[in-house]
Amino acid sequence: MKIEIISCLKDNYSYVIIDEKNKKTCVVDPSESKPIVNFLEKNNLKLNYILNTHHHYDHVGGNSELKKKYRAKIVGFEGDYKRIPEIDIMLKDGEIWKKDNFEAKIIHIPGHTLGHICFYFYNENNLFTGDTLFSLGCGRIFEGTYEQMFSSLEKIKKLPPKTKIYCGHEYTLQNSKFCIQYDKENQNLIKKIKDINEKLKNNKPTIPSTLEDELKNNIFLRSDKENIKTNLNIGSSSPLVTFSKLRDLKDNF
Repeated sequence: MKIEIISCLKDNYSYVIIDEKNKKTCVVDPSESKPIVNFLEKNNLKLNYILNTHHHYDHVGGNSELKKKYRAKIVGFEGDYKRIPEIDIMLKDGEIWKKDNFEAKIIHIPGHTLGHICFYFYNENNLFTGDTLFSLGCGRIFEGTYEQMFSSLEKIKKLPPKTKIYCGHEYTLQNSKFCIQYDKENQNLIKKIKDINEKLKNNKPTIPSTLEDELKNNIFLRSDKENIKTNLNIGSSSPLVTFSKLRDLKDNF
């Protein structure tokens, strides 16, 4: 499988997944149709499936036009069937979606929205996290609770460390500025920030990251670390309380 990163709107990423053997394709979270169509036409490809992690417009905005043009099937979470435009295939938490040579496990990760899922292509160790887990960050909590978001991130943390993380936005630089403020002793993070700046300087995406990298550097996956609690001045708080504090601070960062 080959994954192409498609920049959309201001800072969104959509992803075209290509089965090079059979020339079948999926697109994950098409914010708009035009960049997707341009890529497909340039490479003489047709679209077969549209995978939506959640219902927000900047992740489903291209659904209708792409479905009409290619007769592609729209795939999403069963709990969002009223909110994802023109959904065809509704999946449950833990279900395996298997079509052609595409094979992904559905993991329900509420918090950002109640119906948010990620697509885990376990054979290739690729995880499409939408707006739940970003590189060095996590999504705002719009519909869920702190407990739900924390639990969702804990699910992701249990996946293999080499898992590649494909998230919905290019937020990495701004996220890094928040992380270093409360994790300033983290030498891995200091090195990571240098790498981020170098990639952006050369007009390269900072995505994908790896879960291993996020566990070392993403402060929202490190709420059990004592140095972070000390820097927040919250004593021996639980990881959930620490996470909640960090999320509140990031909302106003």
